[in-house]
Amino acid sequence: MAQVYGYPARLTPHEVRTHEFAAHQRGVDPDEVREFQARVADELTMLNETVRLLSRENDRIRRALRDWQIMHAQECRPPQDNSGHR
Repeated sequence: MAQVYGYPARLTPHEVRTHEFAAHQRGVDPDEVREFQARVADELTMLNETVRLLSRENDRIRRALRDWQIMHAQECRPPQDNSGHR
């Protein structure tokens, strides 16, 4: 997993599903581990999709706010004096 700008890269559902653990004499049930990995990977998939959708919505709202600010700024501008006097 690589680091990006000082933060570790996001763990992907694929990495969770395929991660291998070292075997020990008194280990855990491999089927339980795989079941848990599948649940975590499914949750990551859902969360990643939610982040993607919220990011798109955030961009849309940001554009709408910028457009409103531009329109409002133009409406509130004092009229220009075209007589050449300052």
